[in-house]
Amino acid sequence: MQQKNSEKLSLLGSVSLGTGVMIGAGIFVLMGQIAELVGRLFPLAFIVGGVVSGISAYSYVKFSNAYPSSGGVAKFLRKSYGPGVITGTFSLLMYVSMVIAESLVSRTFGTYSLRLFDIDSSSILVPILAVGLIAFAFLINISGNKIIETTANATAAIKILGIAMLAIVGLSVGVVVPLTVGTVVDVETVSVAGNFLGALALAILAYKGFTTITNQGGDIVNPTRNVGRSIIISITLCMIIYVTLAMSVASNLSVEAIVKAKDYAIAEAARPVFGDMGLWVTVFIAIVATVSGVIASVFAASRLLGMLGMMKQVPGMVQKKGVNPALVFTVVLAMTITILFDLTRIAAIGAIFYLLMDIAVHWGLLRYLRGVLSFNPVIPMIAIVLDVIILGTFIVIKLQSDPLVIAVSILGVLMIVVAQKLFMKSHTRSDGTMDMGMDDM
Repeated sequence: MQQKNSEKLSLLGSVSLGTGVMIGAGIFVLMGQIAELVGRLFPLAFIVGGVVSGISAYSYVKFSNAYPSSGGVAKFLRKSYGPGVITGTFSLLMYVSMVIAESLVSRTFGTYSLRLFDIDSSSILVPILAVGLIAFAFLINISGNKIIETTANATAAIKILGIAMLAIVGLSVGVVVPLTVGTVVDVETVSVAGNFLGALALAILAYKGFTTITNQGGDIVNPTRNVGRSIIISITLCMIIYVTLAMSVASNLSVEAIVKAKDYAIAEAARPVFGDMGLWVTVFIAIVATVSGVIASVFAASRLLGMLGMMKQVPGMVQKKGVNPALVFTVVLAMTITILFDLTRIAAIGAIFYLLMDIAVHWGLLRYLRGVLSFNPVIPMIAIVLDVIILGTFIVIKLQSDPLVIAVSILGVLMIVVAQKLFMKSHTRSDGTMDMGMDDM
């Protein structure tokens, strides 16, 4: 049944949801991890990460303008590779990276909330609070699109104004320390340039929320125009916010202090400017940002999984008796990841899965849709080269500093590939053709 325009997301609502995912994940947890790799060059990492994400967004805008749907990336991959294991594998990598973003933001919520009571981020209360937030996001998501949009608009206004205040006041009061290169993590065989490239994987993760906007094609007014516009606006807005706040943090804390408080660096940076009151203000803004981020991410991820079910790339996700199985599965998976992994590992695994999927999207556009869609092939070529260099460098760094991340990532990819192969066999005819869902949903 088609939704009425009055029930669909507006452009403002779409931007609110997109920035909700991006800001919730990027600013409040990744800044310390990036500074750990590149020292005081971390504001520059956010600038370059935004530029790389902007180049990457070109392919998504072209796809969104041509094939708007709730399937987003899954629809794009299917148009490129056709139905089957390749489309299913990379679509699920995107889906899992979105669920990982929910876990990342949820644990950030727990970490910042406990700063009010001076409780360390290693406390068991962090995953407990995080799981509680995911449950709350579930309740909001079953309330309908208009409730989601209203929540997103209200929280987006609070967090953007709040973060802007922290950034501007921090810059005006802080004493800017010259940007010097000095890594804190001892990565012996990786150069400073290598560390910077590795840090870009995390910086890009801070912007990856723009891809969730592609899943709004079936829920937004005038999708062939507004999805692409929403992507561009969201990336630009978040880049301004990230870079300004990063410079503010660099003005008020040493690299050592940022890394020591890497799970709550923004709150720590507010102390020299606002005193103890700064902690309360920052935690409040962080809570608002992370709550909106999880709500938006649950919305987008469940829409993607639901579309994969309709396309018969995963077992059926048909809603029965008011229960949305895609939404329930998404929430349960996010809770599981939240309990099993800490912030650093969640971010690393999410970055690896996202970059693999991103390469597949660009290659699909470049290899299979040239002549079908109008686009400049040079831009997706550049995006692929950048992704490969950044991903390769990040894997080398993690192999040295935390090989478990690589092991879990490889295991995750293999599980997805095997599951897709087995599921595809369940509806493959004797002549090799597949009984798939409708291509245009």
